[in-house]
Amino acid sequence: MALSEQETVRREKLQKLRDLGINPYPADLFPVNHTSKEIKEVFEEGKKVIVAGRLMSRRIQGNASFAELQDSQGRIQVYFKRDEICPDEDKSKYNDVYKRLLDIGDFIGIEGELFLTKVGEKTIKVKNFTLLSKALRPLPLPKVDAEGNTHDEFNDPELRYRQRYADLVVNPHVKEVFVKRTKLFNAMRQYFNDAGYFEVETPILQPIPGGAAARPFVTHHNSLDMPLYMRIANELYLKRLIVGGFDGVYEFSKNFRNEGMDRTHNPEFTAMEIYVAYKDYNWMMEFVENLLEYCAIQVNGTTKATFGDHEIDFKAPYVRVTMTDAIKHFTGFDITNKTEDEIRKAAIEMGIEVDKTMGKGKLIDEIFGEKCEGNYIQPTYITDYPKEMSPLCKEHRTNPELTERFELMVCGKEVANAYSELNDPIDQRERFEHQLKLAQKGDDEATEFIDYDFLRSLEYGMPPTSGLGIGMDRLIMFLTNNQSIQEVLFFPQMRPERKAVELTDEEKAVLALLQKSEKMTLSELKIQSGLSNKKWDKTIKGLTKHKLATVTKTDEGLFVEVV
Repeated sequence: MALSEQETVRREKLQKLRDLGINPYPADLFPVNHTSKEIKEVFEEGKKVIVAGRLMSRRIQGNASFAELQDSQGRIQVYFKRDEICPDEDKSKYNDVYKRLLDIGDFIGIEGELFLTKVGEKTIKVKNFTLLSKALRPLPLPKVDAEGNTHDEFNDPELRYRQRYADLVVNPHVKEVFVKRTKLFNAMRQYFNDAGYFEVETPILQPIPGGAAARPFVTHHNSLDMPLYMRIANELYLKRLIVGGFDGVYEFSKNFRNEGMDRTHNPEFTAMEIYVAYKDYNWMMEFVENLLEYCAIQVNGTTKATFGDHEIDFKAPYVRVTMTDAIKHFTGFDITNKTEDEIRKAAIEMGIEVDKTMGKGKLIDEIFGEKCEGNYIQPTYITDYPKEMSPLCKEHRTNPELTERFELMVCGKEVANAYSELNDPIDQRERFEHQLKLAQKGDDEATEFIDYDFLRSLEYGMPPTSGLGIGMDRLIMFLTNNQSIQEVLFFPQMRPERKAVELTDEEKAVLALLQKSEKMTLSELKIQSGLSNKKWDKTIKGLTKHKLATVTKTDEGLFVEVV
């Protein structure tokens, strides 16, 4: 492993600490009794405190030094004075350990007392310090020049998401997003618990991927010699519990869908689903708007949140618009009583890309997604979906072509989805069979499985029930003004990290030539490199082996380009 100069120096310091008899990674408990936040909020001059955290900055002035210590609650100034730390003749703990062998990023424990500096800064005067963990890699800290300009900020998303541990240390505002995320979960859980609903857990590994239409991740159980699927939704298990006699159950579930990734989708995501017996989707609309108003206040202290250029207000009540009216309003086309062919023709005339695998429901969904969805900025319920779009939803009580379903739209994105749940086992079986036909026709969003055990549970009888699903990652994006789902996940899915490659001088020179034009003929690159035939062959093979360059054959000859 190639080490940078700073990493080499830190390892040398590590050995010197050990030579002095200092364990750089002690196992002993360190008796912390205060945090930086507690000290600042209830400051009492002369009070003795014990704190711990990372050393984040130092200003050494001979026999004294001001520094900053960062703990989980923030930063506080600390003051090191040689004669306070080393009252006897031996001054090595300050002169050698503190000044020469500690580095920015090291964890230290401090025992001291509080005082105010001449400029009124709340500070800890250090009486003793203990090295708790030596950092062998320097933190990617930004630097501020004499003119106040900031350089080397750790703001590359690729690095930040991959090294979230460093991101949280050097970009304190990032931590606030995840604090709010936890506040949201706590608020929602409290709201459900106060309403008397029961939190449960359902399987992540399932024999049939049900409850949604999505491509699953597949694994194999060796002992049972059978395929298992990572959960795409927990809906069918939660409804089994309603059959079993619970009046209201909910779960915060990790779901997994083997599909694309973008700014609003991660293959692993968190959903909340709740099912309440003896309720319908009208009741659920009122429940959800009151729930989200409560959660917004608990997270941000207000019902309002900024998202991009928009100010969203989660205060109840929310506007309600049927899907039919939404499409009619934005396209002029009325989907009522239209055949599949009529809807396909209308979609094509609207410039929407369609294919023969799309059934009626999928076509309507495409029209709504392309022409309507993005127009709903403030929280808006889109209600009464066509039956073809909702295989698990109860038929509308006044229109058999529709279902009792709503989706909550915010800033043009779906945040919540809810039904009056289908509890007729015969109707449910027919809907599943229709979905199976769509899947066989080529619709990759139709389910390929029928959960016969779930159908059996319905045959035992399920009371009238309303169910709701909320995308928790997307909701916290709106509440924290983050445009990318990766910003609200501690560890989003990433491509494999490309390992650093040690190149020869010849490989570096040829790569530099190639990067100037990105692509050139093999013969021209060889001429410009000035290498002998033997060195040229070795160099080009090395670059292609390391996947830094590729050679392609065309009608015009052999070309080399940067990967």
